[in-house]
Amino acid sequence: MIKVLNIISDSNIGGAGRCLINYIKYSDRENFDISVLVPEGSLLKGEIESAGGRVIEADIAPDKSWDIASVKELKRIIKLENPDIVHTHGALSGRIAAKLCGKKIVYTRHSVFPVNPRIKKGVGRALNKAVNEYLSNDIIAVAEAAKENLTDAGVDSKKVRVILNGVEKALRSDSEECARIKEEYGIEENDFVIGILARIEEIKGHMDLLNAVKTLSLEGRKIKLLIIGRGSFEDKVKAGAKEMGLGDTVVFTGFIADVKPILSILDIQVNASFGTEATSLALLEGMSMGIPAVVSNYGGNPGVITHGENGYIFNLRDSADMAKYIALLMDSPETLNYMRKRAAEIFEEKFTADIYARNIERVYKGLVTPKGDNQ
Repeated sequence: MIKVLNIISDSNIGGAGRCLINYIKYSDRENFDISVLVPEGSLLKGEIESAGGRVIEADIAPDKSWDIASVKELKRIIKLENPDIVHTHGALSGRIAAKLCGKKIVYTRHSVFPVNPRIKKGVGRALNKAVNEYLSNDIIAVAEAAKENLTDAGVDSKKVRVILNGVEKALRSDSEECARIKEEYGIEENDFVIGILARIEEIKGHMDLLNAVKTLSLEGRKIKLLIIGRGSFEDKVKAGAKEMGLGDTVVFTGFIADVKPILSILDIQVNASFGTEATSLALLEGMSMGIPAVVSNYGGNPGVITHGENGYIFNLRDSADMAKYIALLMDSPETLNYMRKRAAEIFEEKFTADIYARNIERVYKGLVTPKGDNQ
């Protein structure tokens, strides 16, 4: 039995937390004893326990990768739990505490964002390389773009492995439920339904998507855009939709905990991110239902969408290019149906939660299995 203590400092349920929840559900419980340490009051606690995981609440700083006061408490818990491996999701404090306790350390990089110039060269780059390599026995990146983030900041590419995220297959709602949802959001029979599932922040590209939808609407196309989620940029996006005359075209649904019913009514998804994106779990959930996507060529998007197979990739921040590819799917039912089929196939080949869990467990086994042991 390999004992693994996961450390995550998130107070809310983000992408890293959802990956961890998916892993817990599909973990090999006969061979792995998995527990998760979270800050007191984290929303992850209930979700992880519902997935069958054991949770340890700790008095550590929430939503901070590094906090010197948290190291002492983490060190105490690690000594008490005595795991074989400490798996940190960000959580620099956890890596330091685990190193002080002499534990094997796995570090997963869940995010993609522009690298700070201070660590792209010189002393900052050398220091970042030394810290990350010294405090990790194994480094996982959830997308090729996440690996590039690490290597651009000095980490040796040979020390980083890419393990793509995986999700549970989402079951499509029945026709009666789909009809109810469409009526709720004012979707008519011939509307082409586009969805964007992302925090409403500037870097997620909602304004670029509005510009693309405006272009398509001016061509007389029947479109309904569902903006699913909340965020600090929401008021500006709502104002933008109003100014563009898209009041009848755009629907703001707010936060939806269970997205499977609303995914069931989409023709396509859009991901327009330009500032941060690793592997979008919403895209994966949609693919599991056979929903193609039109995405920006940023971050992990090209690792999920294969251009011309399960969707299209448009040039970053180019609303006209985005509109062009949406129009292609609207105008060619044959292409849309082909991409629906390929989306489901590619999901089963690469992105299931079971595949993700087995890949993670191979890392764990590699750290504790003596060389030469083939089991």
